[in-house]
Amino acid sequence: MKDSKYFEAIIIGGSYAGLSAAMSLGRSLRKVLIIDGGLPCNRQTPHSHNFLTQDGKTPKEVSTLAKQQVEKYDTIKFYKGLATSGTKTENGFEITTDANDKFSTKKLIFATGIKDVMPDIKGFSECWGISVIPCPYCHGYEYRNQNTGIIANGAAAFHLAPLIKNLTDKVTILTNGKADFDSEQIDKLREHKIKVIETKISEIEHNNGYIQNVVFSDGTKMPFDAAYASISFEQHSDIPSSLGCEQTEHGYIKVDNFQKTNIEGVFACGDNSAMMRSLASAIYSGSLAGGMVNGLLTADEF
Repeated sequence: MKDSKYFEAIIIGGSYAGLSAAMSLGRSLRKVLIIDGGLPCNRQTPHSHNFLTQDGKTPKEVSTLAKQQVEKYDTIKFYKGLATSGTKTENGFEITTDANDKFSTKKLIFATGIKDVMPDIKGFSECWGISVIPCPYCHGYEYRNQNTGIIANGAAAFHLAPLIKNLTDKVTILTNGKADFDSEQIDKLREHKIKVIETKISEIEHNNGYIQNVVFSDGTKMPFDAAYASISFEQHSDIPSSLGCEQTEHGYIKVDNFQKTNIEGVFACGDNSAMMRSLASAIYSGSLAGGMVNGLLTADEF
């Protein structure tokens, strides 16, 4: 793949959403290229849950099986590397990789995901996705009835509080600074016996990613079995914005109900365009994006 080559669709990102989009297109005999760097955001997560037929499998097991199934469609090709830039051309788009390989296409699907921005807390990143987790639906059952923290503040913490309270009575909110709750929220937290600690967090003590204690700036410690955290993120790829794709107020790529962006011929699916981060959601949105792209290609040809 050293020379410039043409594909009917290029998918940037080869995890669950990208593979799902590719399957839809491969089953429609479309010539597709998947560009992927091989580092999915959930690579540190021990097990995947809340996805029928794959509950409890490792993310690697799920993605390996998915790739094996997609590889059966001989019109789908894989390129290991990073897409670094994209430009609009007269007939579609051109994508350039980190090895300076160039590929052209009529349609683009971004399944690039998002990049979590880790807070400046020692041990946090090592625990992220293992015992410091973002989603009660993906991991909450495994930590039911256990001593659980919520590392968040304001609306984010208050959103998580009832979801976690449903799973365990041992809930403590760690705001990592002055709490930002109104009087009604404070009353509700007190009613449900959810303690709020405002002391800054300096470290998470852990054993191979499994949390043991939260260490505060005053030197005190609290033991926890798990902690939920609401952290910021950024888009994993800046190519969509360079092509003019709009973003939502929360920083996701803006798509319509069919995964179409505001740029003609460009689609987005998976975590980069949805607040619900789950395998099931990614696979659904990828399948939809692939189907919509095939529909456009078919209409262009008919």
